[in-house]
This record gives sequence, structure tokens and C-alpha cells, in this order.
Amino acid sequence: MRVDGQQPINEIKTTFERLWTASRAEPYPDYPTRLDRLTRLASALRDNRERIADALDLDFGGRARHETQLAEILTSLTEISTVRRSLKRWMRPERGSVGPAFWPGKAEIRRQPLGVVGVIAPWNYPVYLAVSPLIDALAAGNRVMLKLSELTPRTADLLIEILAATFRPDEVGAVTGDAKMGEAFAGLPFDHLIFTGSTAVGKSVMRRAADNLTPVTLELGGKSPALIAPDFPLSDAVPRIIYGKAFNAGQTCIAPDYVLLREGFADEFVDRARVAYRHYFPDATTSSDYTSVVSDRHRDRIDAAIAEARASGAQIIPLADIPGTVASRRPLTLVINPLPESVIMREEIFGPILPVLTYRDHESAIGLILARPRPLATYLFDRDEARIDRCLNQIVAGSFVINDVMWHIAQPELPFGGVGESGMGAYHGRWGFETFSKPTAIYRASRFNIAGLLRPPFSPRMRSFIDFLIRHS
Repeated sequence: MRVDGQQPINEIKTTFERLWTASRAEPYPDYPTRLDRLTRLASALRDNRERIADALDLDFGGRARHETQLAEILTSLTEISTVRRSLKRWMRPERGSVGPAFWPGKAEIRRQPLGVVGVIAPWNYPVYLAVSPLIDALAAGNRVMLKLSELTPRTADLLIEILAATFRPDEVGAVTGDAKMGEAFAGLPFDHLIFTGSTAVGKSVMRRAADNLTPVTLELGGKSPALIAPDFPLSDAVPRIIYGKAFNAGQTCIAPDYVLLREGFADEFVDRARVAYRHYFPDATTSSDYTSVVSDRHRDRIDAAIAEARASGAQIIPLADIPGTVASRRPLTLVINPLPESVIMREEIFGPILPVLTYRDHESAIGLILARPRPLATYLFDRDEARIDRCLNQIVAGSFVINDVMWHIAQPELPFGGVGESGMGAYHGRWGFETFSKPTAIYRASRFNIAGLLRPPFSPRMRSFIDFLIRHS
């Protein structure tokens, strides 16, 4: 359902209550039930992949079809495949150790479903970033309610239709709506809530969730650096960085947000960037392989950021001309050594702008990263293992990629999540299964054990025995 106003907000409460009641009536769906839900979801994505690509193309005013197939469909299906292959093993109780005083008792850990998981998905990858947490939550045995972005309305409506045809109303529910709807959604008493979006909105979501003591996973963004070591060949680094930054027109939370490059190599970087960009998009911004900026507001924001950097003296280098007939497109634009106080160095860019900063030595480059909030991802272009280890030990980030960008998102058995201002918590595969379930401790006492003797009244001999246990623990 598409919603506006107070009455539809009451309707989302009804949807939530239906899911909540079902989760309490069937608190532990068995393995065949969970597997069936994942299988249905995979079939629905395959059957509707062309409709999804069409809807996204309309919502963006031009969304590259191969990007949709790769980033929305293939990644989702790969994750489902990984989860289905491992789910039975994940669901098995795990044995735990028992202290000597409690032998021969037994301990185990079982992962129980939480109940109802809320998912607030963003507009930049509106299918994958809704479906990925849905996969993990269903695998963990939960019911799921999604709030889809109103900035991609055709995709939201289509996804609501697909989910309604795939799942019973007491398994999965989905809504869309404006900021007022998002606030109401975050205020529902979910058993867990996951939000993907900006840091500012993430703080608001967390405040709303706090009223219900709802645990929250926040997948935010920030400024993910790409650090090119002094002796790393630009012929290898530049094409990878340009591809990652141009993908989805830079509207990606893990896109390289700025480049750190040794002094004296900026001109070579620019030349190689031009070559790489023209190779990927020979027709520049008219190419069907290049995605548009999603809305007028975001295009105005990007134009204003470039204008500010130009006015402050930074060198501005568009990698293609802007045809006047393609108002929704913006070419990838390099900004060489912008001022630290400029908006493109203070805020996440989330668009086709790539600042390039030059450094004097490698340690000073690390210092520039450490001076900023902890990034969602850090990209290291280096072949010196000692230097790589130094970066891994000094920089705290959500993820690292060595000698490429962004592809960690496509590894379903790696945790995905930020740290500090770039987020909290993690999901994907086993990590999502654990996030959306409760590790429940179970201790089975034996009929006779030493612990049974550790009760009052305590004789001198028993006090001596307790002292012995303490000394040898």
C-alpha cells in the first residue's frame, strides 16, 4: 500500500500487529518453512527482474540496466544461495563448555528468532538494500516488515506487489511513504530494526527506536577513502577507482569518496581517469550504461558542491561534457585538492564527484584518514604487505578492500557494517542470521555435581574447598 496521512499510519500498525501475532503463535519456524520462504523469494526476483529494471530506469530517469542486474538481482540471489546452503548448519545448537564444579552438566546455545524485524530501505539500491536484510531475517525465522523509499516510487510499488504475491500477509509486509511515515515506522515496537541511509536520519531512527528499547542496526555512510601507495602503479589503481565511483553515478554508500595520491602524480591520475572513463562510457553521459542522478534536488546539491569548490580555488575537471538535452545526467568530475572546509570534504558526496588529495608521505596520508570519522570502507592500493598491515592496524573502518573498490559487498560470507558515524552492527550471511536471532544459553544440570555441595551451611572443610577452587581458577 502507498500511504500518506494519519489513517494509513494506523494501517501500518495493523500490518505490524498481524506480523507480531503470527511471530508469537509460531515463535520458531522449522528449517523447511524457512527454506521455503527463501526459495519463494528467489523465484520472485528471477521472475520479475525485467520489471524491476524497468521500474528503476523510470525512477532514476535512466538507470543502467546492467547495474540493476548486478547490484540488485544477482547480489540478492547469490546471498539467498549462500544462506540456503548453510542454514541447516547455522540452526543446529552449539555445544558450550561447563565449569569443572558443574560436571557432568551440559551447556548449549540455541539461536531463537527475535520475532518481527523492521527494515527501512534507501532509494539508491532500493531492491537489494531491502531484500538483503529480508533474506537474513527470514533465515533467522522472523517475520519482516519493510518501509521502502518514496524517492523511487515505481520500484517501491512494484516491490510491494511482488512481496504481496510471494508471501502471506502474516509473513512479510511492506509499505512506502514520506518522512512522516518513516518516523511512525521507526516508532513501532519491533524486535529489531535495521536502517540504511544517512547518518543524520540514522540518529533520528535510533531516537525513535529507543522509546521501545528496540535494538538497532545502522548502515550509514561517510567518507570512504582510496589510499594509493607511493609506488603503486596508477595504471592498475585508476580504472578500478573510476569504475567504482561511476557505478550508479556515485550514489553508493561504499563508493570511494576521495582519493589520496602522492604529490607530483595528479596530472597522471587525471589523464588515466579520462582514458578509463571514456572506455567505460564512450558516449559520455548519453550512454545507456551510465546512471542518472536520482532527482532535481540531488542534481542541484551536486552542482552547488562543485561550484563551491571552484570558487575556493580547487581545480575542477569534468571527465565528459554535459549535453544540454540530458538534464538528469552529471559526468564524473574530479576536484583536485579541495579545501578541507569545503562541503565535498565535510560531507559524504553521494554523487559523481571525486576529490583527489595529494600527500607528501604515506604516514601523513594515514593521518588524514585518522583525522576524520571512521569510514564505512577503506580502499588500499598497495603491494607492500608490511605497509598494508600497518594501515589495517591503525585505521578502524567498517571494511577494507585491497587493490580494488566496493567488491566486498558482493561477498556473502563477509560481514557488512560500519563503525562509529558510519554505522553499528553487521549483517549478510551468517552475520545477518546472528544479528536477527537471539543466542539463548541453555544449561542442563546433572543429577549430582560438585556445585550441589556449594550450599550453606558452610563447614570449615567446605570453606577450605572454596578457597582451593578460587586459587586454582
